[in-house]
Amino acid sequence: MGTVTIGVSIAVPEPHGSLLQQRRAGFGDAAAHGIPTHVTLLPPTEVDEALLPAIEAHLTEVAGAGRPFPMRLSGTGTFRPLSPVVFVQVVEGGEECAWLQKQVRDASGPVARDLQFPYHPHVTVAHGIAEEAMDRAYEELADYDAEWPCTGFALYEQGADGVWRKLREYTFGGPVVPPQAAAPVEQDSLPVDRY
Repeated sequence: MGTVTIGVSIAVPEPHGSLLQQRRAGFGDAAAHGIPTHVTLLPPTEVDEALLPAIEAHLTEVAGAGRPFPMRLSGTGTFRPLSPVVFVQVVEGGEECAWLQKQVRDASGPVARDLQFPYHPHVTVAHGIAEEAMDRAYEELADYDAEWPCTGFALYEQGADGVWRKLREYTFGGPVVPPQAAAPVEQDSLPVDRY
């Protein structure tokens, strides 16, 4: 077994995800088609492939402790000149994203790591392209707005071709409804947890 490059993120659902991916490609960002539209929780991280089961178990625990929350994107921002990135802003759900990414990178977990920059939830729409194209992305998406209920996140792996592919989704709240929210159920009719 070798190493793999993984990432953890919240996918931007349809139709918003495809629209922003097409806009990113339209601004001349060649990486756009290999990167599903997302809010990062764990940036690209190289890990030993043998650690994947432990990482998946850790992410299951993190998701189990999470709860659905409203996500809203609105307007644009940029990390320039520090980093050549234009993004759509997360205006609702940012605190929840910050909590989640901290749990994912927890020092006692299998993917503990420090970040190059302070965590700032966002959706990249242009990265490392010509300044004029970055300006265009910033201006053309300034009125962009989208919202949805965020119900989980996913683990991705970057292939040798540079394309990010989803390995597994994690839904908030674990596989069992909290007892206070469920009607009494006969013990033998409860679903079996296979994970």
